[in-house]
Amino acid sequence: MKIKQMRLKTNKERLLWTLKLVPLLAGTWMGSQMVTEVKAEELVGSGEDGRIIQLEPLMVIGSVERLGMMPGAGAFLAGSELRDSGNLSFSRIAARVPGVYVREEDGFGNFINVSIRGVDGTRSRKVTLMEDGVLTAPSPYSAPEAYYSPKMGRMAGIEILKGSSQIAYGPHTTGGVVNFLSTPVPGERAFYARTTFGSENTLFNHTTYGDTIATEAGGTFGYLLEFHGQRTDGFRQIDGSSRNTSFTYLEPMVKLFWEPASALPQRIEVKIGYTDFRANETYSGLTEADLRNNPNRRYAASEFDHMDAEQWRTYLRYTVYPSTNLRLESTLYLNRFDRTWDKLDGLRGTGLRTNVAQALLHEPSLAVLQGLGTGEIFTRAAMRDHDAKGWQTRADYSFETGGISHDLSVGLRLHEDSVAGTNQQTFYASNGQGGFGPANPGPVQSAGRSEVFATAVFVEHAMRIGDLTVTPGLRQEWLRWTHVSGADSRATGNEDFTTAGVGLTYVADANNTLFAGLYRGVSTPNPGGYRNGTEHETSTGLELGLRHRRNYLRGELVGFHTDFRNLIAPQVGIGSGGITPSTNAGEARVYGVEAMVDYDAGRAAGWSYGLNLYVSATWTHATFTGLPDNARLGNGAGVFAGAINGSRIPYVPEWKLGTGVALQAERWTTRIDLSYSGKTWGSGYNERPRLDDGAQTLATPTAVDGRIDSLLIVDITGHYELNDNVRLVGGIHNLFDERGIISRLPLGPRANAPRFLFAGAEIRF
Repeated sequence: MKIKQMRLKTNKERLLWTLKLVPLLAGTWMGSQMVTEVKAEELVGSGEDGRIIQLEPLMVIGSVERLGMMPGAGAFLAGSELRDSGNLSFSRIAARVPGVYVREEDGFGNFINVSIRGVDGTRSRKVTLMEDGVLTAPSPYSAPEAYYSPKMGRMAGIEILKGSSQIAYGPHTTGGVVNFLSTPVPGERAFYARTTFGSENTLFNHTTYGDTIATEAGGTFGYLLEFHGQRTDGFRQIDGSSRNTSFTYLEPMVKLFWEPASALPQRIEVKIGYTDFRANETYSGLTEADLRNNPNRRYAASEFDHMDAEQWRTYLRYTVYPSTNLRLESTLYLNRFDRTWDKLDGLRGTGLRTNVAQALLHEPSLAVLQGLGTGEIFTRAAMRDHDAKGWQTRADYSFETGGISHDLSVGLRLHEDSVAGTNQQTFYASNGQGGFGPANPGPVQSAGRSEVFATAVFVEHAMRIGDLTVTPGLRQEWLRWTHVSGADSRATGNEDFTTAGVGLTYVADANNTLFAGLYRGVSTPNPGGYRNGTEHETSTGLELGLRHRRNYLRGELVGFHTDFRNLIAPQVGIGSGGITPSTNAGEARVYGVEAMVDYDAGRAAGWSYGLNLYVSATWTHATFTGLPDNARLGNGAGVFAGAINGSRIPYVPEWKLGTGVALQAERWTTRIDLSYSGKTWGSGYNERPRLDDGAQTLATPTAVDGRIDSLLIVDITGHYELNDNVRLVGGIHNLFDERGIISRLPLGPRANAPRFLFAGAEIRF
């Protein structure tokens, strides 16, 4: 790509900077993920004194250099890595990142559940999800357990923070931060299109076109037009139904910026993105025996399940350099997410189990789910409207005092989000022949409303004294919440909390860097939880790590220890269909080791091709603590129900491994990736099946309980460049067609996707 630069000279000539070359579009290996080796001065312009001028949106990590000097552990996954692997699921992408666990539900990654360093990952509610530095969860304060996450197919990269470098971000920091990077405006006219076709009639397309133009008026204008689409028939089959288990994504986006011809470097950027998602998806699973016999099966009762969702995401961002050592960035944003999910929700009839997860373990109820017994099923159309809007501003100031270099960052965010909705039950009678009678809809009822107005401020100060950098940080948030129940009972209140941390980075020599951190994290309950007396979940985390970088060998070793108090229990699939209040569920302790090694044996040996090898490993011990002796958490603890002291936190396996090799020649690349996830449990009740222990709240067996066995997946992918503009791509995911339970939530066991083949082409001009 061409680099466009100008220099700022007194009174006349304007400062120019390199535009739109994002270090995520082409890469070399860095750790267990692809990043790009691009010098900072190639990405930005510089002022008279040589300081870097960066007008593109500030990223969480932003560059290879900053990743290496951060006071906590993190990961930077480049867009080239996402494309080359052909993976559209965050779970497979995150397999290369130590300390990050992702639970899928549908096998395609449409509903991801992210756990970082052992926190509960249900609906990613304890992780701060952002897109381009803006909160992207539909209602991160008022309804953290939401059903939206950005799609990998349109991303230019992903940034992940796991430790003491996340003070600047919130509200949920007991887990960490995931920032998705949308496609940037190119620095020159560029067209890109990737189209593939694969198993189950799966069609994928990602097309972009944009340019950066020097106008006659002297300013610079840039634009990007993007379309991302995906559709599939799905791999599951519904008993006795011609309806498939398809889904469709349509995602257009427009991004514009303007940099006026002014004495001060400044930039105005606008992004407008839209998502339309339609899926014949379900909450309900199978019995273990049926899943082993046919993991692609769905019972007849799930025929009516369907989700419609749409999202708007917009921002207006202004960046300016009042001086070469002061950078200001201010963003107004507005996101809206609406969805209707009409899904199987229960059974009705004499002697039947109402809850679907319990019905899977009860023969008469199971027969009704299959349309063979006597009774009724009912679906619940859960309609939810989410709004999130706000203004955030940040100042970054660099200066020196007495031989100490300072980088001071201060930020403010005013944010408001809300969720409201309705529910409607529809009843269907089993016809005893594998089907169900006509619909019998019930009344539309309110699901209540929750809203939160949050004010957040942070300050982070990095002080470099020789080879040592000390980075203390402080974050304060004030919340004003409102909760209206379905009966129009209204409650309001105020809450506040403080998070703080300090990180240390020491450059031992040219190849080794030590880092350590101590930090406090917080995850907030929803307003219904506040109303019922639920307290913030808090964590105290400690990490100690070593980074090594020498020629073609790179590695990282990190130990971490986190104590959690007032755990917020996941309530997904539990309750009466309203906006379920959060509840506390005791304490937990998590500790472990993360390791990553990457080596380009080909380049190191002086070969004409690259032979990249990587290994990513995580060992985690995550257990409940602080409970009364021999006492189990009751059903009010949601998915944690049944836990006793020493029980493992659900969906946090002891071992996670990722390894692979990529052979890179001048025009072609072939890569093999292996991901392994060890055994874990589906609930706090680490036994199978649940037994009647005399506690009434735990007496009914449920398919949410039980073991989830280990799973090893092998992918093979590659590409071949026909010329400078066209390359062929293809691959096989889950090469050996390994199948197993990936989730027992919300309503019983479901399996991962089968072997998947795809092929297509990329075009660039």
